[in-house]
Amino acid sequence: MRVLLLSAYEAVSHRYWADSLMAHLPEITWQTLSLPPRHFAWRIRGNPLSWWLKEHDTLSQAYDVVLATSMVDLATLLGLFPHLGQARKIVYFHENQFAYPESSDQMSQVEAKMVNLYAALAADSVVFNTAYNRDSFFTGVREFLKKMPENLPAAKPLEALRSRARVLPVPISPLAETHADGRVSRRIVWNHRWEYDKNPDDFFNTLIALSEQGIDFELAVLGQRFRQTPPIFDIAQEKLAAHSVAWGPQPEPQYRELLATAGIVVSTTWHEFQGLAIMEAAQRGALPLVPDRLCFPELYPDAYRYDGTPDGLYKRLHAWLSTPDSRPKKINTQAWEWPAWRDAYRALLQPGLSLPR
Repeated sequence: MRVLLLSAYEAVSHRYWADSLMAHLPEITWQTLSLPPRHFAWRIRGNPLSWWLKEHDTLSQAYDVVLATSMVDLATLLGLFPHLGQARKIVYFHENQFAYPESSDQMSQVEAKMVNLYAALAADSVVFNTAYNRDSFFTGVREFLKKMPENLPAAKPLEALRSRARVLPVPISPLAETHADGRVSRRIVWNHRWEYDKNPDDFFNTLIALSEQGIDFELAVLGQRFRQTPPIFDIAQEKLAAHSVAWGPQPEPQYRELLATAGIVVSTTWHEFQGLAIMEAAQRGALPLVPDRLCFPELYPDAYRYDGTPDGLYKRLHAWLSTPDSRPKKINTQAWEWPAWRDAYRALLQPGLSLPR
């Protein structure tokens, strides 16, 4: 079986998914095309043209399956290479543009949303990494179309599309080996992108308040850093210097070691569709503490969620740090790992196999 895997905006999580998919399904013959995660407005609209100009020979070949991320303008690509329409077409949604906050750049927002929608309509199968991603996509499409002219009769077609949609998470790979536990129970990890949508203000302001109350903790601030970062990072680096054991992106071995020794990993995000960073830290034994919104209620039991407010975060962290017996036990992550999902992915890609709903 020949599968063409297309990733039009290969962010870190997208690359992780593609690489692990190929590693765990080696019986498939893979051909991949990807584009770097920059120049978003151009990338999401221009990816068919980029590939048409650079990868014409590859796209002119025959494939059994075309597996595309939701940022691929699949409808246009099929128009440029009509023979690809003979393959089974699957679109995988790591995220959807309908659940992003609106910006002043309304044109690019509309373009991005339409690419998502047209890709879903052009596909034979549509797959989301979480139920939250699926539900926010279809809710967002309905709300979006209500604002458009002509009062389009979209309800029944969208419901039919939703009924065919599947939820398959990005699985994480099982740990190759277990190290002796050198965990520091009071060590807190932040391992997210340094951007506003991850809501670093709530996180750092809470830790500053805990520090001012004399609560003992260590802090490792990791994750992907960009040229411009929210001002709170500079403020927190100064105010929390006495607690800091790491600040900024780390080489892979050091990053893994910091996860393996962390006691708590926190998310305060306003925007998350699955959250691989939290999952990887939890897999290594850190207790996840996540807000009660977005994708988290379907992934984490109540004991690992706070109410989503700064006050709720402060109270939970204060309790976990000052009274360790109040903490829940380590979360079992086997349900997130590849052995639990390999057959479902195999069934998705290979006709004739049953795909669990």
